[in-house]
Amino acid sequence: MRIEEVIKQTKPFKSPAHKTLINLMYTSAWISGLQSEAIKPYHLTIQQYNVLRILMGMQGKPATIKIIAERMVDKMSNASRLVDKLLEKNFLSRKESQSDRRKVEIFITEKGREVISLATQDLDQVILDKIGALDDEKLNLISDALDEMRC
Repeated sequence: MRIEEVIKQTKPFKSPAHKTLINLMYTSAWISGLQSEAIKPYHLTIQQYNVLRILMGMQGKPATIKIIAERMVDKMSNASRLVDKLLEKNFLSRKESQSDRRKVEIFITEKGREVISLATQDLDQVILDKIGALDDEKLNLISDALDEMRC
């Protein structure tokens, strides 16, 4: 369904740029909703999921709040608060750095690894069902256009 129909736009967009912006915003919210639903059974938010993915990518090496914040997809997220919530759920652990006592090192726990593995399987299915409906050529074109737009 075209964006005009979805949002019940009654007059033409001001420009293709405006139409694209509205379509990006709407589609981003739609995808976020799909992702949120997929990980809801794991009691995770999208931002918490992102923190766990970052720590999985560290491959057993410690991270700091600063490293996590730099790698977050949603730059408006409060990495400290997210880490605290994940610590409460026993998905993370933290300890004082051996080399710098002012630094706190954050690790993903086995429980965190298990939940991220299961949640990722469900998210991958959402991707296959919705985004995977497009062929690789279209997906690469969209991705390249988004990269170019941010430059």
